[in-house]
Amino acid sequence: MIGYIKKATIAGSIAVLSLALGGCEIGPKQSDQLGYRGTGMNQVNNPRLKIPAAVIPAKPYDLPADLGPLSSVSYKNVQVLGNVRTEEFNLLMAQMNQWIAPPEQGCNYCHNPENMASDEKYTKVVARRMLQMTQQINSRWSNHVKQTGVTCYTCHRGNAVPANIWAVKPGSINPSTITGNKFGQNAPDIDVSYASLPNNAFSTYFQGKSQIRVASDSRLPSPNHVVSTKDAEKTYGLMMHMSTGLGVNCTFCHNTDSFRSWPNSRPQRVTAYYGIRMVRDVNEGYINGLASVMPAHRKGPLGDPYKVNCLTCHQGQNKPLGGVSMISMAPSLKGPVGPPAGMEPAPAAAAPAEDGAAAAPAVAAAAVSGAPASTGPKKSTPAH
Repeated sequence: MIGYIKKATIAGSIAVLSLALGGCEIGPKQSDQLGYRGTGMNQVNNPRLKIPAAVIPAKPYDLPADLGPLSSVSYKNVQVLGNVRTEEFNLLMAQMNQWIAPPEQGCNYCHNPENMASDEKYTKVVARRMLQMTQQINSRWSNHVKQTGVTCYTCHRGNAVPANIWAVKPGSINPSTITGNKFGQNAPDIDVSYASLPNNAFSTYFQGKSQIRVASDSRLPSPNHVVSTKDAEKTYGLMMHMSTGLGVNCTFCHNTDSFRSWPNSRPQRVTAYYGIRMVRDVNEGYINGLASVMPAHRKGPLGDPYKVNCLTCHQGQNKPLGGVSMISMAPSLKGPVGPPAGMEPAPAAAAPAEDGAAAAPAVAAAAVSGAPASTGPKKSTPAH
């Protein structure tokens, strides 16, 4: 009997251990040191889970020497790319077929073949607005996309609709009861990497101007910085999404000595800071306005168009497409050069918010050029 009990205890222990390790990734890891020793600023990667290099489609054809007249002269109703030469325009249309349109439809996905100038298909109206959005990103959001830029393929990857999008989530089934109102928590949701955190952070932080401030600059409670536990958890939910979207952990941007401190952070935090503001600009300035154009199946349960987040472009890599630039293949998507977006000064005596609610260029520049963690040695060592 005693032997039976011992065997049962051992078997039970093994079962519990198996469950405990079920969420762990077995096998050797790669640890990249991103800051000074002792700061804990390491990125731990699993080589087996590394995302393979993206397949970049080749140009449909090379441009001829003679680019022809402006497209606005050759074609009717060219509202966005009228200042582009006809052959460059034709090439971009061929690339959009390659990058976005279903193969069985081709040009007909957006156009009426009997009247190419017609706007009768909603897809053409949406595509025109997306071209304006892409030009805006490339010409004014260099604080985030740098010189790499973006094209239609950055998000679409051969799909008519990008694979990773979101819409406002519906409310609780029964908000009047404790058990019926979970406030978006304790429900498996990929938006927060299946954590028990509020899963509606996108509605708050990827549109509008809500600040993502959690850590105070004071050791003691202050009426100037009041953040509820609920707000803090929503912030953590957003950070979980960004971690998954970029395939990194917290120390890719932050120094755990002080998550709030900008001078101690890595330059990547500044890039992310502008990235959140760029996503807001895209969603509010270009996508939400298409609600009257989009059909029902292109909208969420509450009737708002599906929007973008970090995962839309990055798809698990800290640089979309592994950092490969495609903008040289479609120079007309660069757009007219304008002043950098997202450079409004912060309110007086206010530190930059975690999300970049009000930019502080001087502090951000210091974080890029003078952050101790950004100048530390970078080494790769195996971790087990």
